[in-house]
Amino acid sequence: MSFSSALPATDGDRTLVELARRTIDSSTDAGPDEDGIHTMGAAVRVADGRTFAGVNLYHFTGGPCAETVALAAARAAGATEPTHIVAVGNHGRGVKSPCGKDRQIFADLYPLMRVIIDSPDGLVSVLAGELLPAGYDHRAEQR
Repeated sequence: MSFSSALPATDGDRTLVELARRTIDSSTDAGPDEDGIHTMGAAVRVADGRTFAGVNLYHFTGGPCAETVALAAARAAGATEPTHIVAVGNHGRGVKSPCGKDRQIFADLYPLMRVIIDSPDGLVSVLAGELLPAGYDHRAEQR
């Protein structure tokens, strides 16, 4: 799928990917090809340039994804304007596309945030609001 907002990854984007990779590599509880509770890492950059990281907390009831943990860590530190986010799998699985739940959260709360994803042409960043075409519009449903 192509996205009209896609931009090639910048050095800053690659630095964010590296932060997410380091975070999950140091935090994973699963060996290669094993299931675990912490298998995804994420990193978010905010408008003032600070970066924050998080890992998922898998649970069969739907524990939080790494991206939402990273966004919450940023908010807990007083950051209110996330500009970029990325998720990376443990054991060198690379950049992963956000799940549907995360896409909905991004579309509702941060539609102009850029999400770093893998594409046939390499890493790109796309507007979060573009990742969920024809998605549920939370704001419209509140009227």
